[in-house]
Amino acid sequence: MLERAIFRNSEDSFLIGIGCEAAFHQESSRQWNELDAFIEQHKNRTLFTIINYQLGSDILNVSHKPNVLPLLQIWVPKSTYLLQNDRYFFLEGKDSHAHFEAARQLFQTDTQLPENIQWKAKTDHETYLQRVNKLKEHIQFGDIYEINFCQLFEASGIELENMQPFFQTLWKNNPTPFTALAETENWMLASASPERFIRKVGNQLISQPIKGTAPRGKTITEERELIRNLEINPKERAENIMIVDLVRNDLSQIATKGSVRVDELCAVYTFPTVHQLISTISCELKKNIRFSDILKAVFPMGSMTGAPKKAAVELSEYYEGFSREFYSGSFGVIYPNGDFDLNVLIRTIVYNPQLKQLSCGVGGAITILSDAEAEYEECRTKVGKILALFGTCQW
Repeated sequence: MLERAIFRNSEDSFLIGIGCEAAFHQESSRQWNELDAFIEQHKNRTLFTIINYQLGSDILNVSHKPNVLPLLQIWVPKSTYLLQNDRYFFLEGKDSHAHFEAARQLFQTDTQLPENIQWKAKTDHETYLQRVNKLKEHIQFGDIYEINFCQLFEASGIELENMQPFFQTLWKNNPTPFTALAETENWMLASASPERFIRKVGNQLISQPIKGTAPRGKTITEERELIRNLEINPKERAENIMIVDLVRNDLSQIATKGSVRVDELCAVYTFPTVHQLISTISCELKKNIRFSDILKAVFPMGSMTGAPKKAAVELSEYYEGFSREFYSGSFGVIYPNGDFDLNVLIRTIVYNPQLKQLSCGVGGAITILSDAEAEYEECRTKVGKILALFGTCQW
């Protein structure tokens, strides 16, 4: 099949990659030199990359279930295009009519979704509540301060040739800053991610973790009340601030002395389905810091783990009952000048062609102030409207 990828790289533009000229597959955390060598070999080209959450477990030396999908995959498209304000521009590679049409077709709206998609939770409601309360015991014992606890929804027996209708439906109903699509022979995904993992601009590295959620209101008055309550909610702010501290510590490993700073703390951002608290942390990088050095310092992202990071990852591996794989990982682009922008793969639907299975993960931060039932309802708020776009869900 012809591989295709999309990444929303600004408010009014998308990068589109068609085909695969060269690719690197990382299967262990010992291949860092090979990763950096591949990036160096293909500098001055746009690279698409996906990072499996399980790579983070390897970085932290946490045992995990066997991964089915690559730990990290990075590829050079045969043709790269920019879609900006409804106009297509050829950027790199080989411009061909077939590739241009493949890029243009991605935004056509005449494709149909599969019928009768039935989502089912891998973790039932009662088990979820029990596990959240068990995790609160770990917090009381001092094992962790906060953990991002996730669950997975699956739909089986799905025959798909591409993810185009899922991407189009997400973009129409839930346009978000870091929307993405990828189609390969062995896996596909469509993402409506609102969260940036990290962005490199010159010598500056920026991280924007999301922690803290409120539903959208039905009236302007209700919206204002929900936003105000989210701004001052001690539990939601505590979730965010703990992760800010974790990110500051991660960045300090690769930052010049005294350059780590919090540019924005617990700001409310509004998306089509939810309000979220987002903080912005940045730093100036030390000299000669490579892409692999950055990943080893900051991946997996704190917003999807908890604090302390290694203990949280160990406990989530034990209690969640599934492998997150691409969910909670990252997708994005490395630009020709070496800068890059990577999202967090949340609000994301992944397709496994071999299993004929769709999956969608969702999670939330568990702290000592958490109420298990309220956490479950927050998961419904985050992902319920997305699942409903494609079928029915058994909660």
